[in-house]
Amino acid sequence: MAKKQQAKKVVLAYSGGLDTSVILPWLKETYGYEVIAFAAELGQGDELAGIKKKALASGASKCIVKDLRREFVDEYVWPMLKSGAVYENGYLLGTSIARPLIAKHQVEVAHAEKAIGVAHGATGKGNDQVRFELTFMALDPSLQIIAPWKDPKFKLTSREAAVDYAKKHKIPIDQSKRKIYSRDRNLWHISHEGADLEDPANEPKDSLFVMSQPVSKTPAKPDYVTIGFHEGIPVKLDGKLTSGVKMIEALNDIGGKHGVGQIDIVENRLVGMKSRGVYETPGGTILTTAHSALEDLTLERETAHYKQQVALKYAELVYYGLWFSPLREALDAFVNMTQRNVTGDVRLKLFKGRCTLAGTKSRNSLYQMDLASFKMGAEYDQMDATGFIRLFGLPMRVAGLVDRKAHKNGK
Repeated sequence: MAKKQQAKKVVLAYSGGLDTSVILPWLKETYGYEVIAFAAELGQGDELAGIKKKALASGASKCIVKDLRREFVDEYVWPMLKSGAVYENGYLLGTSIARPLIAKHQVEVAHAEKAIGVAHGATGKGNDQVRFELTFMALDPSLQIIAPWKDPKFKLTSREAAVDYAKKHKIPIDQSKRKIYSRDRNLWHISHEGADLEDPANEPKDSLFVMSQPVSKTPAKPDYVTIGFHEGIPVKLDGKLTSGVKMIEALNDIGGKHGVGQIDIVENRLVGMKSRGVYETPGGTILTTAHSALEDLTLERETAHYKQQVALKYAELVYYGLWFSPLREALDAFVNMTQRNVTGDVRLKLFKGRCTLAGTKSRNSLYQMDLASFKMGAEYDQMDATGFIRLFGLPMRVAGLVDRKAHKNGK
């Protein structure tokens, strides 16, 4: 009797939602894979409750859950915060920055389990497919990449088809309520897409918000918080040493209470189309505002201006899924150099959806009151400005003379 061939193993990025719940048994049924489910705890609330039981009931041979919150903050969020990266004037990259971390650990699980491939449930229209697959390629090009949504055999591309498949295969799915929006949540943010948001003319409903209050329902009195930074990294909250995870959680609570960090944008996806999303990033907005204010105080002009250009590129690298690229690592070296003096305290006022500065101080401050004051002193000789302006404006003066001469000759 011929020995039964052992099924090849694949590691599926598993969320427990409808899509990955049907993809799991579909991979077994269609290709005969042994599927190992992998889930990352990134601060998504109660979404992982019962996920191991659900994965095993859906046909997984094993479900591995890793708590990656600390690594997420220390090795991904903080470097991004220091860089100043913001995509297209508003998006603080909450989903983008999490994907390479998930994919990295997926690769590690694949190695440990001797799997031949890694799988994900991202569609062929979004950015996540790129972020997952570029990370797989960077960390182990030998692994087979399995993306069912781009497989011609995969026909479960509507909710109705997926639900029917789940019922037929006795896959446990939550049918008590239908998800109105496509959402992604972690410590840094939550995103909302789809349904009525697909029309940019529609105002987001108050019922949409999860991490924060609608501005109309926020308190009538403000709250204040003080963030202490050391070399660009937030280390203190209201004077107390606080871990990154605890700090973001606390700022999400107080920022959410005041409706801070809600944005509604139409962004340019990497795959070419525009998409509309509503994002809640309460703690991230507070920290980004504070960090930027402290840099204003401690970075000299040329470095500050050049860093703005770097921030734009850094945001693109994160959004495009190029976290494990040599360029990102090189930019980190530049950013870390700029952060040596970004140490100090920033006080912020949270009120009616806004996060505004209420005071900044640093022992490394480049703001010198004697120089900045309107009072005249020995530190600044105004007569020097005459020669400076003449030299600075010399090219314009020469061009003006030539232009005037040409104008006269033309007459």
